[in-house]
Amino acid sequence: MSYRPLFSKGEFMRLLMPVDGSRFSKAAVAFIASRATLIQNQPDVELLNAQYRVPVRVASALGKDMVLSYYKSEADRVVEPALATLRRAGLHAQARYVVGIPGVELGKIAAADTADLIVMGSHGHTGFKKLLFGSVTNAVLASCTTPLLVLRGKPAPKNDSLKVAIALDGSKYGVAAVRYFIKNRDLFGAAPMVTFIHVVPNLLNLVVPGFFGRAPAPGLKPEQAEAMQSAAFENAMAPARKLLEGTGLSAAEVCLFGNNAGDEIAAYAKRSKLDLLALGSHGYGALESSVLGSVATRVAAQCQVALLLVREK
Repeated sequence: MSYRPLFSKGEFMRLLMPVDGSRFSKAAVAFIASRATLIQNQPDVELLNAQYRVPVRVASALGKDMVLSYYKSEADRVVEPALATLRRAGLHAQARYVVGIPGVELGKIAAADTADLIVMGSHGHTGFKKLLFGSVTNAVLASCTTPLLVLRGKPAPKNDSLKVAIALDGSKYGVAAVRYFIKNRDLFGAAPMVTFIHVVPNLLNLVVPGFFGRAPAPGLKPEQAEAMQSAAFENAMAPARKLLEGTGLSAAEVCLFGNNAGDEIAAYAKRSKLDLLALGSHGYGALESSVLGSVATRVAAQCQVALLLVREK
């Protein structure tokens, strides 16, 4: 894949990174520190830490100065090692902390910030929606539509150029993920290996989760099913191909077959050993299922690969 730098002089990508000192948070910091091509363009990086408020009675007994000193020392314990990692990599990062309920406070900041990307570490190894990413990540997801990169604790990629898949479903959300990739290509390395993937249903054996499979529509022949699948694949790929025209970028295309897109995408990510999977997803809401959509939710529940969630209002 040929490459040309995205950012011209005076343009900077802004990254907002909530950190809490956990191994998942450290994995997120290490990932950004591994982005050599991005670092060459000196992105603006801000680390955020949230400290729980000291109980009122305790605060009254200790006094304002001591409480503030406690908040600062606890925040420094988290952010200083992260800043050191980023600075060793050549990044000029800054940090600040807030006091309150972490999910609430970080969600407010994320909603008001003009970041190009929020980068967070999160455990995400359970199928229960309410525990899918952890309460803080879920709160950020629900607060804004800023693209969110979730790192799941895996070691940072050894190579600057990433192995990336972008899932397309024929909707504007998948197209938004491709558009984000083009605009912010430095994040993915000098020469990323990119694949567009799309899942077409097995029309000869339709299966709805929770129900038995059913026979295809009466009279549907295998060649007709294949033609319908090909048409669906082309419909999903065409807008993405058009966006790549004139960018100097290219992408492989893979058609997956199955009746549950989330399961098929998660399985593909595992067997292909992706560094990152990009998904377009609708808006935000009070419940995680409305934040992510069913496909992204199923992928996140089954897959430990880094997930880039590109959402639009």
